[in-house]
Amino acid sequence: MALTMFDKIWMSHVVLERPGGDALLHIDRNFVHEGSFHAFGALAKEGRRVRKPRQTFAVADHYVPTVGRERGVEAAEDADARNMIRLLEENCRVNDIAHFGIDDDRQGIVHVIGPELGLTQPGLTITCGDSHTSTHGALGAFAFGTGASQLKQILATQCLWLKRPKTLRIRVDGTLAPGVTGKDVVLAIIAKIGTAGATGHVIEFAGAAIRGLSVEGRLTVCNMAIEAGGRAGMIAPDDKVYDYLHGRPYAPANADWDRAVAQWRTLPSDADAKFDREVTLDGSKLEPMLTWGTSPEEALPVSGRIPDPKTLPGADQRAHAEQALAYMDLKPGMALTDIRIDRAFLGSCTNGRIEDLRAAAAVLKGRKAVIPAWVSPGSTTLKRQAEAEGLDRIFIEAGVEWRASGCSSCAAMNGDKVPPGLRCASTANRNFEGRQGKGARTHLMSPAMAAAAMLTGRVTDVRQLLQGR
Repeated sequence: MALTMFDKIWMSHVVLERPGGDALLHIDRNFVHEGSFHAFGALAKEGRRVRKPRQTFAVADHYVPTVGRERGVEAAEDADARNMIRLLEENCRVNDIAHFGIDDDRQGIVHVIGPELGLTQPGLTITCGDSHTSTHGALGAFAFGTGASQLKQILATQCLWLKRPKTLRIRVDGTLAPGVTGKDVVLAIIAKIGTAGATGHVIEFAGAAIRGLSVEGRLTVCNMAIEAGGRAGMIAPDDKVYDYLHGRPYAPANADWDRAVAQWRTLPSDADAKFDREVTLDGSKLEPMLTWGTSPEEALPVSGRIPDPKTLPGADQRAHAEQALAYMDLKPGMALTDIRIDRAFLGSCTNGRIEDLRAAAAVLKGRKAVIPAWVSPGSTTLKRQAEAEGLDRIFIEAGVEWRASGCSSCAAMNGDKVPPGLRCASTANRNFEGRQGKGARTHLMSPAMAAAAMLTGRVTDVRQLLQGR
């Protein structure tokens, strides 16, 4: 029987099945962060310990400060945040879990350091108490977010009861034009199918445009699979993935490496595998994208204009668009390039990797930002790498703040907020009301597009600024 990549991973991890489709799935890697204290507390209340501590990895990322990091935990302005950072360290000590804390050279955003350290590998099942765990699927893993009760089950048993999801293949054919990135691809997908378009499905992203993306670009695409309603996002591993993983600290080595790659090469979906649904886009027609509303599906090419809610199909869509326009203070028919931008944020598990920093620096080099902007690299390791490449100097000389690693302004953590009524060009993944602070208005876009907005103070087609560079 022809199998999809998801079928192969699912079937190889099922421990037990119940009538009705529920399966007990073995979990290979489990990540935890500061928000995991509920699960650890419930476990301790029952007198239990983590069953397989070597398969759980902890990182402080959501509540760590990005400014004043030399002061350590004390730099966190919120007492609850400080307590959660310390509690994570204590829970890891008690349970003998590897912990990449605030002072660790390997610290970073959980969905950045997983691939970076080689913990994320093809064919694995990976969980974390964070919805954007789908990111890890870019390397050919089945990765998904969990709630506190599910996390407790994983910590106690290294297994999880799940209902088998359906499969959706999204093909993006053709070749992407210069200036069009993985962020633009995934925003175009969500704009087409909607934020509920993949509900109940695991998405496999495929097609020439997807294969043409770097590993970093693929991580961006899978990161936002959850924003399309997907249970997970996946991309079949190939030589780009193997080259990316080779030599990383937790990747297989020597003879184990050869055996691993041989097994990984069996994972891609069989040629005649059947998916429950299929969607196709022409990647050659895509432009740089950005959101205008308060949902990732309210996105358009940079050359577009704000739609009139009356022209949209469906009463719910019209109502949401009207509410979004009121919150964002925008008018139907307005050109996107007429939207002013007051702040810009570069970072997050969506676009905080070295390729993202390089793309923004290429736009900013030798130029000056006209609005307040800041960069929070996705990990401490890549922060050092960027500094070795001189990228930090480009940002600083352009008037952009160079901060420490953390989730930062993606979710308005530790003071990294946007003031009420101001607009932010954000490289993160969510733009709902208040996501970056009460009353803040968020426009999602790629790192290069955010850099262009830094230079002009408005939405700008970055391709115009890249001409001649």
